[in-house]
Amino acid sequence: KGMSKKAEFVQVYGKKKRAVAVARVEKGTGIIKVNGRPLHLVEPAPLRMKLYEPIFLLGAERFKDLNMKIRVSKGGSVGQLYAIRQAICKGLLAYYQKYVDEQSKQEIKDLLLQYDRSYLVADPRRCEPVKFGGRGARARYQKSYRQMFFTLPRTLILHLPLQNILLKKK
Repeated sequence: KGMSKKAEFVQVYGKKKRAVAVARVEKGTGIIKVNGRPLHLVEPAPLRMKLYEPIFLLGAERFKDLNMKIRVSKGGSVGQLYAIRQAICKGLLAYYQKYVDEQSKQEIKDLLLQYDRSYLVADPRRCEPVKFGGRGARARYQKSYRQMFFTLPRTLILHLPLQNILLKKK
């Protein structure tokens, strides 16, 4: 009876704002796909180079023996792009730690952190929720001291000249 060898893979995630990218990194032929599409078809096109940055920085030879499948959801297009980029870097690092050696993992980590810390560390900034009393998170409605609709006390109404004229006619 043949024993089936467990597949060597790691699963990591990258986050930016509301966007979440989950990367599955396994032994393969160097294919990187995002939601089933190759890396060179990811939109928006002007920011596509951001996805290639870690590959150029670390060298394509580190990626040639690995397949990456990345699922990205939520958030906007730019947030998703940065989440994918982080998932690629964290996935490579986790794979090297688990299946290659600690020295090359540390080498990769130092390179990534030296270039841009956001490759490995998620940005904690989030959108602040809107509160009552205004139309934004911090903006308040403008305060007015001259209110249009107000009521005068009854004693003042009786002392107004117009009111006195009206009362005398009755």
